[in-house]
Amino acid sequence: MAQRASSTSRSSRAQKKSADPAANQASAQVVRDLHERMVRIRLFETEAGKLMEAGKLPGFLHLYVGQEAVAAGVMAALRDDDQITSTHRGHGHAVAKGVSFRHMYAELYGRVTGACLGRGGSMHINDLSLGMLGANGIVGAGVPIAVGAAFAAQYKGEDSVAVTFFGDGATNIGAFHEGANMAAILRLPVLFICENNGYAEFTPQSKHMLITDVADRAAAYGMPSVIVDGMDAAAVHQAAAEAVARARAGEGPMMIEAKTYRFYDHQGVKGLRHPYRSDEEVAEWKTRDPIDLLEARALADGTATRAELDDTWQRTRDEIAEAIAYAEASPLPDTADLLLNVYSG
Repeated sequence: MAQRASSTSRSSRAQKKSADPAANQASAQVVRDLHERMVRIRLFETEAGKLMEAGKLPGFLHLYVGQEAVAAGVMAALRDDDQITSTHRGHGHAVAKGVSFRHMYAELYGRVTGACLGRGGSMHINDLSLGMLGANGIVGAGVPIAVGAAFAAQYKGEDSVAVTFFGDGATNIGAFHEGANMAAILRLPVLFICENNGYAEFTPQSKHMLITDVADRAAAYGMPSVIVDGMDAAAVHQAAAEAVARARAGEGPMMIEAKTYRFYDHQGVKGLRHPYRSDEEVAEWKTRDPIDLLEARALADGTATRAELDDTWQRTRDEIAEAIAYAEASPLPDTADLLLNVYSG
């Protein structure tokens, strides 16, 4: 069975370390890092949602709002040379990995200055220079890509790790099981991060699987797993840091199931208003907003001041405004370049 991260044991360990100034400073740096990554995701997504609802962006957006603690917690535990694969709900992963606002908004606008030259759109943003191997519109399709990246790192004798993000529904897909089995048998340095927001699009977890904890599936492949509170960025970060260290040491893959929740519908802000979840359920989860939780903790323990937190929000708003203006001023693709990068020379 999956190991469940204990908030009590985490608290005890934190108290034992409180007498160490260096440890306290490191902890404060991590908290500020987590906060900034989450704020950047939240504001990027909020503004992108507004642009979509206003008809300024082509296609649909699958917003990550509510799940910020997962991307922030995992990415803060990675190095620049570590690689990730993402999902159709992948903006948060890209932002947390460091893809620029300019390139992301330009991609959403379909402009040539976008991360994928305006060709990928919302569901296929990548930046290979940052180890962002791409979001993917096919459910579960990122799993074998990350497993392949981990195999390559192991083969070349490198100590980088690969991370694949997916939802609860993706664990019903064959690619997940094939990837998990290969990773386990070859002891590959790859992390399987299940962002369990309770729904596979509009289908509750209880309607598409009989188990309560998706992490239990890891045991079938001899892979260890842990369940964490996906609304607690610090808890996610601790679990990810331990799993990353384990993978770098050659101890093989691990699965982390983060119990989280998306605040918006499956797509967009207003969505399709399917009656698959109640307003009361959404409101209850919003009382555990991951950014609010981290800010409250930081203010209570003196890790950050209100002014410092507010400064992060304002700096990010300013950067986003500039990035949107940049995207809107960028040119659309030229039809003469239609076949560019489609066929190899």
